[in-house]
Amino acid sequence: MAVLCGQVVFGRAVLASCEAGYRRVSRCMSAVTTKNTESWYKTKLDVKDQRRKPRFATKEVSILRDPGVVSLHNLTGDKLCELLTENVVYADGPVVAINKPQGLPITGSPEGVSVSSLLPHLQHHLGIGSELHIVKAASKESSGLVLLSTCHTTTQQFEDFYAKCRKAQTPVTTYCAVTVGVPNPLEGEVKVALKVEQIGDQRLVVPVIHPTQGELERREVKRTETRYKVLDSADGCSLVQLQPMSVFQSQLLVHMTRLLCPVLGDHTYSSRVGRVLGQYIYVPLENAVPRTQLLEEKILRRMHFTQQQMHRMPLHLHLHQLLIPDKPDGKGSRLITAPPPPFYLRTLQLLGLTMEEKPVRNNDILCFPIAGKKPIA
Repeated sequence: MAVLCGQVVFGRAVLASCEAGYRRVSRCMSAVTTKNTESWYKTKLDVKDQRRKPRFATKEVSILRDPGVVSLHNLTGDKLCELLTENVVYADGPVVAINKPQGLPITGSPEGVSVSSLLPHLQHHLGIGSELHIVKAASKESSGLVLLSTCHTTTQQFEDFYAKCRKAQTPVTTYCAVTVGVPNPLEGEVKVALKVEQIGDQRLVVPVIHPTQGELERREVKRTETRYKVLDSADGCSLVQLQPMSVFQSQLLVHMTRLLCPVLGDHTYSSRVGRVLGQYIYVPLENAVPRTQLLEEKILRRMHFTQQQMHRMPLHLHLHQLLIPDKPDGKGSRLITAPPPPFYLRTLQLLGLTMEEKPVRNNDILCFPIAGKKPIA
């Protein structure tokens, strides 16, 4: 079974690879028709060169102005379907993958807008005759891949494949995150039990250091694990690869606070990390009330932000790659990739973060390495 390996750079090589892949996808979309439009990740930001540049070479604007963040509340359901249709990144037979914007929920209340509620309209926009359903997807807070299918048999084959991957401890999803702080060590694992607890008027995820056997058996608490690897760091910020080996609500956000490196734009759990005498500390949960993330002045200057604007800072967590079976029998695998949104790429430029160009191909798709195994509780 193929595994994730190598590293990615958002430069000429990747842009060419993405465009070539997009052309291959278009040819195989016999059951899918789209309008003659360009995807947002190819039109709204010049990503020809993401290598570190002198500060004066970066356009002096924040991510709110150039290229901007998608304002979902300003879009109608029809416009959202058009946006999702323009961002199809993979299609093969009954399987379609789209690159969703940050903030769009997967499911929700009947009156709310979500990927699930948009599926009938999305089916019409894509020109698909059969009913779509969700196979795997990024969470509401993060941007990235949503895997859809029109065939329940194929979906069952995918679920069997993912069950085998879990048993073999093979990661199937790879996220990239911009963090405030640099994890130490630079590569390892976070292993901690988690549960949902009512704190004030909110239900929040909290770590449980010594779970009882009864709590685990009653499924009140779940053991969780995330592999991580720092891809680059500069001026106290990092670009981190995250590969969750378990699934739990807000797992990645909570795990990064355990590393004292909250994700940029996390306005729920970042308050669990404080700073005293220049050192990051873990704040007791009873004092860590969710609030707008606080950044150091030097990071605000690099981002062209003020603390008063921070409530508009989007979460920089992106489901970048997904492992899928290459054949119906589950033998062999391949990766599908969704480029980060334009605001994310602009943030990398502003903070001086990059991904080194060490492409390793897996079925013509560039991929990340698997993170190591140095557990952190």
